[in-house]
Amino acid sequence: MVVRIEDCAVLQNGVRMPWLGFGSMGAGANPEATVEIVAEAIRAGYRSIDTASVYGNEASVGRAIRQSGVPREELFITTKLFNTDQGYEKTLRAFDRSMEKLGLEVLDLYLVHWAIQGKYKETWRAFEKLYRDGLVRAIGVSNFLIHHLEDLLADCEIVPMVNQYEYHPLLSQPELLAYCQSKGIQVTAYFPLMQGRLDHPTLAELSNKYKKTAAQIVLRWELQKGVVVIPKTSTAARLTENANIFDFILAEEDMERIDRMNTNTRFNHHPDDPK
Repeated sequence: MVVRIEDCAVLQNGVRMPWLGFGSMGAGANPEATVEIVAEAIRAGYRSIDTASVYGNEASVGRAIRQSGVPREELFITTKLFNTDQGYEKTLRAFDRSMEKLGLEVLDLYLVHWAIQGKYKETWRAFEKLYRDGLVRAIGVSNFLIHHLEDLLADCEIVPMVNQYEYHPLLSQPELLAYCQSKGIQVTAYFPLMQGRLDHPTLAELSNKYKKTAAQIVLRWELQKGVVVIPKTSTAARLTENANIFDFILAEEDMERIDRMNTNTRFNHHPDDPK
């Protein structure tokens, strides 16, 4: 799959979502630093910015968007509804708060952050309303496993357009990826760089072969799997490095070598035990 930084995955409703985005998780403690790193990402060519209400940085992300000088229609902004705000009416109120902080009139993608048992179906009804009202261009979920999706699909009117979950060579979850792709649900990988655990002999060999960093090899593998990636970083140099993944293609045998790295290792909570 040959793509460029400006290229997009096409969601089931026709909305275009950049293959590469900037993940802002962890960039919330210092508002000014958050504004600067998001602005730097936009200057580096990123057009997709991922945030969440629980990150505490929606206002900073909104400031960076407004200060970037890039037309709003060229940007793809994602935020997420947190667990304590789930439920029909609470979801609608939480959405309004997020939009006020972001300073946006229309959101590109809204995600249910975790599958809170007994809540996520009611929450999804509110998401469907927001979508039908034209306040959100696309709706989806995060951290949903196959059984969560099957339960949701049994009653929903709109199929989630995206499922964002932990995905990387140490946690490739091929059955979940195949299920989402069979339903037209675009997978987005968070923690795509394994929280920096890139010291692996397979990655070292491939890095030498392709003259790319281990991080670039991993991001390229994910792209070729048809997965959107949202790596996070706090440095401008890494922003540029992470974006330099569109000028090479991994051979099939090398894709398979990375496939074999899977050890079902998680760096976040299990979706059946959301915190």
